[in-house]
Amino acid sequence: MIFSIVIPAKNEEAGLAIVLPKLKSLAPLEIIVVNDGSTDNTSKICKENGVIELKHPYSKGNGAAIKSGLRAASADYVLFMDADAQHDVSNVTRVLDAYRSGDDMVVGARSFKHQASVGRGVANGFYNWFASTIVGHKVQDLTSGLRLVDRKKMLEFIHLLPNGFSYPTTITMAFFRAGYSVKYVPVEVFERKGKSHLRPFSDGVRFLLIIFKVASLYSPLKIYFPASLLMFLMGAGYYLYTYLLEQRFTNMGMLLFSTSIIVFFIGLVSEQITALNYQRRG
Repeated sequence: MIFSIVIPAKNEEAGLAIVLPKLKSLAPLEIIVVNDGSTDNTSKICKENGVIELKHPYSKGNGAAIKSGLRAASADYVLFMDADAQHDVSNVTRVLDAYRSGDDMVVGARSFKHQASVGRGVANGFYNWFASTIVGHKVQDLTSGLRLVDRKKMLEFIHLLPNGFSYPTTITMAFFRAGYSVKYVPVEVFERKGKSHLRPFSDGVRFLLIIFKVASLYSPLKIYFPASLLMFLMGAGYYLYTYLLEQRFTNMGMLLFSTSIIVFFIGLVSEQITALNYQRRG
C-alpha cells in the first residue's frame, strides 16, 4: 500500500457522511478518521463505511489529530484532508495523480475565488507572501488542509507541529527550509458542511507566530537582520534629525544603534546554532 488517508474530525458527521462513501470508491486505500472528541455520530458513520477510527478521549485539537493519524498510518505517503466535504474526491484524485517519485509533498492549492470569504482570502494571501519571503520559495497556499506528504520526512518535524489549527503552516515552511521538494496542484473548494471550528483572529495571530517560530528555527537571520537593519536606519534617521536641529548626538540615537548591533549578533549566533543542529541531524 502506497497511500494512507488521514481525516481529522470533530463533530463533522455531515461532511463525513458525504466524503467517506466517495473515498471508498477509490482504489484500495487505508482510510483513517481521527475522532477528536466528537459528540455527534462520527463513530457510527466510520463503522458504517468500514474505515479505521482513532478516538481521542477529549478534543486535543486539529494538529493533535493529524499527529495521531500520522503515527498510525502504515503507508509510505499520507494524504491529509478535512472532514467538512470542502474537498471533493476529484481533488483527492488530482493530488494523488500529481505525485511523482521524488516529490516530498504535494499540496492542493486554492485560488482566491475558492477561499471561504474575502477576508480569509486576503489574510491567506498575506500569509503566502510573508512565508514566501521567509523561505525564499513561492508558497501558493500556506494553510491548505489537503496535502500528500512523505510520512518518514514529516515524522522528522512532528515535534514542531502544534496541537491547534496551524499544522499546515508549520510543515510547509519546515519542508521548504529543510530543502525538501514541494509541489502545488490547483484544486476547487466547495462550501463546507457543518460549523467551522476556526477562530479568525486568534488563529490568524497564531499563524503569524508560527511563521516567526519556524523561520527562527531554520533561518534566524531572515528575521533578525531586517529587524537589525530597521533599527539601524531609525537610529541614523534620528541622529540626522537631532544633528540638524540641535547639533548633537542623543542617547536615543545611541540606543537605536546599539540595539541594532545586538540584534544582528543574536541573529548571527542563532544562525550558527541552527547550522550545528543541522550538522548533528545530517
